[in-house]
Amino acid sequence: MPVRILIADDNSFIREGMKIILSSYSDFEVVATVENGAEAVEYCLAHEVDIALLDIRMPVMNGVEATRSIAEKTKTKPFILTTFDDDEYILDAIQAGARGYLLKNNEPDRIRDAIRSVVAEHRVFQDVVLDKLKTTLTQSPGAAPSTAEKPASSSIPAEETASPASVKADSDSKIDRSLFTERELEVMALIARGLSNKEISKKLYISEGTVANYITSVLNKTALEHRTQIAIYYLTGSLRSEDE
Repeated sequence: MPVRILIADDNSFIREGMKIILSSYSDFEVVATVENGAEAVEYCLAHEVDIALLDIRMPVMNGVEATRSIAEKTKTKPFILTTFDDDEYILDAIQAGARGYLLKNNEPDRIRDAIRSVVAEHRVFQDVVLDKLKTTLTQSPGAAPSTAEKPASSSIPAEETASPASVKADSDSKIDRSLFTERELEVMALIARGLSNKEISKKLYISEGTVANYITSVLNKTALEHRTQIAIYYLTGSLRSEDE
């Protein structure tokens, strides 16, 4: 059975052009083209769609809002295909449930391969998108040097066990919460919000070294390599992302 694809874009030229391109692949079937996020959600609720290709800026309902509704209410995999690589859009889209984020300036074969990867249960984020996300998470005001992630010691001191009421791990997060302590979950949640080690230490009333130790503990438990991957994991529940 071919992959059933919906295309949502308020530019009719792009909609029809993308339809022609994707329809040229024998394993793809473009089942609908719509001009806004609300129409995309409505169609996915009423029909079986494998992939919803969504632009970010659309009237009535934008791509991020459509992604959230489609991810929550249907089995369709939302995939952002846009000209916008602004940091705020990337983070919002991933948090909303986007399974992929590519820019429209990619070659058709790259878009084709990305769609196939998402169908195969991978997540696909373009290199430039991952770089911008990493910048967002590591270059926020007051960001500590990357070396701060190295543990100051091999143990995690029991500092300030009571957490501020304003800092709580997101109960809707898709990760396996049983793997982590409550403090680790709080640190992960703040990383996903783009806070630096210094900012996290102020939020939780612990030292930056202790924050680094919690991050190291999370990395060890998940086999992830850096805080950007922690953020993506916390937001999506996925321990791997395909950027090819």
